[in-house]
Amino acid sequence: MRRSNFFKRLLGLLIVGGGGLIMLMPFVFLISSSFKAPNKIYVFPPQLIPDPFRWQNYTEVFEAVPVLRYARNTIIITVFSTIGTVISTILAGYAFARLRFKGRDLVFSIMLATLMLPYVVTMIPIYVMFSKLGWVNTLLPLIVPSFFGDAFFIFLLRQFFRTIPMELEDAARIDGASRLRILFQLMVPLARPAVIVVTIQSVLDNWNAFMQPLIFLTKRSVWTLALGLNSLQRFETGRDWTHYLMVLGVFMVVPVIILYFIAQREFIQGIVLTGMKA
Repeated sequence: MRRSNFFKRLLGLLIVGGGGLIMLMPFVFLISSSFKAPNKIYVFPPQLIPDPFRWQNYTEVFEAVPVLRYARNTIIITVFSTIGTVISTILAGYAFARLRFKGRDLVFSIMLATLMLPYVVTMIPIYVMFSKLGWVNTLLPLIVPSFFGDAFFIFLLRQFFRTIPMELEDAARIDGASRLRILFQLMVPLARPAVIVVTIQSVLDNWNAFMQPLIFLTKRSVWTLALGLNSLQRFETGRDWTHYLMVLGVFMVVPVIILYFIAQREFIQGIVLTGMKA
């Protein structure tokens, strides 16, 4: 019996380990290729250890494209959009979870229904609206909408707020605490895992965003890293820029991986605990 359990566990570890290695291969290939010459990237079978190492790829890319400018624009969009998303979704999620007002359930249902609308349906009206406002080729179309909430994140926080016992809020109200004080000093700390999930996911969405920047940002001075990465595929001169493409890919992927490893426990906890109470 023990031997059977041992082999089952060993088989499970082999399957999980093999699957993990397969999923890691693209990342390993990206890191390896960022140190190769362009003609070495297409060699088959692939060389995981570059020969020779081209350390200068990481310095030359700053001469080929304005990486710092792209990074600055991306960071500005990510920081301010994340702040707007977190604040607006906390307020809306708490309102739907705790406040009683006429038409609350109807408004919540309509909000959830917007999740079924693909972005291509609203893309043209949104572009026309921002064009009339004169916001095209500025960072505003990528920042301002986040201050009006996100339907999925509002749903996530609403479900988490509903798991918090009402007695805690009643006790705080008896002590004279206002709604905002109850929200930010009681509810938000208790909903910390869900708030961290919203924060991390918002950072990832804005850091990796491509479609919206592609639509609203046509000037190179306001491009993000994603647009800069796309522009490096091949220039009309015929020169191969693949090694710089790989370097920019590393710049985009590594911060995301670091963020995940720092906050993975809170992220998983927030996903698991959300919605345990109807």
